[in-house]
Amino acid sequence: MSGVDAQDFLADFVRMSAFGATAGGGVDRQAGTDADGDVRAWFAELLRAHGFVVHQDAIGNLFGQVELVPGAPYVLFGSHLDSQPLAGRYDGAYGVLAAVHAAVRVLAAHREAGTRPRYNIAVVDWFNEEGCRFKPSMMGSAVATGKLPLEVALDTTDPAGTTVREALERLGAAGASSLPEIAAYGEIHIEQGPTMQEADVTIGAVAQTWCANKYEVVVHGEQGHTGSMRMADRRDALLGAAHVITAVNDLIRSFPEETLHTTVSEMYLEPNSPVTIAREVRMLIDLRAETTDELERAFALLQQRIADIEERTRTRVEFLSSSVWRSGPFVEAGVRLVEEAAAGLGLTHTRVKTLAGHDATNVKDIVPTVLVFIPSVDGISHNEKEFSTDADMLAGLDVFERVVAGLADGVLDAVRS
Repeated sequence: MSGVDAQDFLADFVRMSAFGATAGGGVDRQAGTDADGDVRAWFAELLRAHGFVVHQDAIGNLFGQVELVPGAPYVLFGSHLDSQPLAGRYDGAYGVLAAVHAAVRVLAAHREAGTRPRYNIAVVDWFNEEGCRFKPSMMGSAVATGKLPLEVALDTTDPAGTTVREALERLGAAGASSLPEIAAYGEIHIEQGPTMQEADVTIGAVAQTWCANKYEVVVHGEQGHTGSMRMADRRDALLGAAHVITAVNDLIRSFPEETLHTTVSEMYLEPNSPVTIAREVRMLIDLRAETTDELERAFALLQQRIADIEERTRTRVEFLSSSVWRSGPFVEAGVRLVEEAAAGLGLTHTRVKTLAGHDATNVKDIVPTVLVFIPSVDGISHNEKEFSTDADMLAGLDVFERVVAGLADGVLDAVRS
């Protein structure tokens, strides 16, 4: 990478990070908000400035395409620009910007040499990867890959009752196009965990993803007066929810260390009054493990605990819905492509697993997919303190350029056939 290229990328990263910037040094760009719309508008102009044709599909995925080979499929690269509340600048956004800069380099190299790749090149900002305002997460890529019906996604509401359809229409982000025919997909992302930093490696070739089950749960109780109602008569939904929370956390004691991750990550309380016993608590239970067998065992144990909790607290726990993504490997040829790219640049590298969900985990089920990680300092993510060094971002960009070039030249064609 030339010094000019490096500075251009870092300058674009600073500009991108200004959208939805928070006082703590992070960003707050929840899907479909003004900040999300602003950064998408900036990104669309960046794409046009580099010669991409820009369009959006019905769920708000934003694509930039360059056609060098008329009629040929595309290789697609990207991530997401939306964020969690009070989140970091790097999660998702780094991968979107790296995709553009890597693609621009590869396109320029072909034009300078008078050559053409086997496939056309496109980049994408997937809508609502984070799933904090609208559930489920990875919504845009789930719709695009046929895992989530479009109308179901569009009718999804946020806690204030706004639908995805309304949010997209307000931003002018709902388009009429669709996912182009793609031959392969590549994504680069921060690790969001500490293992690469601890191992002192710069590049992670992601070989496998964990699976996750997320359950939307309601604890039903009965509203009453916090002072006058007798303790023996109470059916306190918040008390029941508290027991469920501890039960979810205690599941890890039945598994080897760090093989099961559990969280209750969202909660809404009704009527949420200082002198009223809660009649209802809604919450989200998040279970993650390397295999579905482990998750099924964890859920069975949780159900046993919940039966006891219902009897003890005189409440009722109802599971309303669940969203699931399965574990599985990334294609071996793609993992080797990342390793060879890193080795060719003299960069330290290792094979890693992703414990977090990414749009790549959806897309890998329809086309050969490559996922690359760079280190996260102290493993911090979904936090304003999230940080990756400029040196690691630039090293990742250099590796990803080689991934883009390889996929555009069809190095994973044998996998497709």
